[in-house]
Amino acid sequence: MAAVLLASLSLATFSAWASPIQTAAAPQAGNRVAGTVTAIAGNVFTIKDDKGAEAKVTIPDTAKILQLPARSKSLSSAIPIKLTDIAIGDRILAKTTADGSNYTASTVVAMKQADIAKLQEHELQDWRTRGVSGLAKSVDPAAQTVTISTGSGPTARILVVQASKTTTIRRYAPDSTKFDDAKPATLEQIKPGDQLRAKGEKNADGTQIAADAIVAGTFRNIAGTVIAVDPAANTVTVNDLATKKPFVVDINADSQLHKLSPMMAQGMAMRLKGGSGTSAGSGGAPGQGSASGAGQWHGSGAGGGQPPAGTAGTQPAGSGGAPGQRGGDLQQLLNRAPTLQLADLKKGDAIMVLTTEGTAPEKATAITLLAGVEPLLQASPSASQSVLSASWNLGGGAAAAGGQDAQ
Repeated sequence: MAAVLLASLSLATFSAWASPIQTAAAPQAGNRVAGTVTAIAGNVFTIKDDKGAEAKVTIPDTAKILQLPARSKSLSSAIPIKLTDIAIGDRILAKTTADGSNYTASTVVAMKQADIAKLQEHELQDWRTRGVSGLAKSVDPAAQTVTISTGSGPTARILVVQASKTTTIRRYAPDSTKFDDAKPATLEQIKPGDQLRAKGEKNADGTQIAADAIVAGTFRNIAGTVIAVDPAANTVTVNDLATKKPFVVDINADSQLHKLSPMMAQGMAMRLKGGSGTSAGSGGAPGQGSASGAGQWHGSGAGGGQPPAGTAGTQPAGSGGAPGQRGGDLQQLLNRAPTLQLADLKKGDAIMVLTTEGTAPEKATAITLLAGVEPLLQASPSASQSVLSASWNLGGGAAAAGGQDAQ
């Protein structure tokens, strides 16, 4: 899974970053273009938005062109630049007029690639150090709170996420785990059982967090045996152990497929049983940090969180993982598991799959597919939820910068 928040500055993030121009110029839907510069021909710029749609924007000499440094919150910090200062890979937000499919900009706000990287790293670090993650247990819209659970067994914790009028709440689309596709939402839309991540200020004992951002979504955990594999259609059909019915799993470029080694599987199975065995994948040294049964980060406080673009491979503040500690980053462990090709799956293989909510009850898209899980399923009937909860991340997919994405 990805080690970064977003492959590129998402439209949602970009719009928030560019709020000064939106406030000053008050652009309405249909007269602004935002995205990444993919081509430049004189004063005609090709802009690709975060859904892949392209538009050509003409920037005349009369246009006002500004650059905002990373993390700027006011248009007063913008500096005038020349048209030639904008390069391929930069992000721009342009106030435009449209003539059919042709756009002419009157105001352009740009952010350089290097500044985008700084912004992403800042956001990542913020989610690492101030984030929590877990399963929603209950929602109280009147009190503006969500109670979540993290961990399991001796590491289980209950944490209250406190929202406010200024809290940004987003919810994933039914068939997507990409943060770019997440929509503004309300606390009432969060359901018990949803995966939830929040960041904000924790109280002294880590039992409550005053959230400034919440991202939630409904996902499925499927455990079963392979009935059929169709590499051409990028699907695998599973006999769902819970429903005893076939379930079709779509595999796309964002899906992560891994196979646990026997040592990793046995170590994780012992953890699910509540044993004090070795860390699955830690090299076998007793007493080292091991993966939590619930697949959530924990340690001091209520657990470290994972940001909207997933932060695989990085121990968040407050998470376990050092020798002698419990907890640890299960996401990091799953990243170390060998990659699996769809064609390598065989009929009868036991797998666990974390999928999107899906719009059809018998079909969904895989976020993570894990093979070599027989010991885990023998150890716990709820192993798919316990283990795969950790592989959900806010980025989704394999396209994010940093190498592995997520979403």
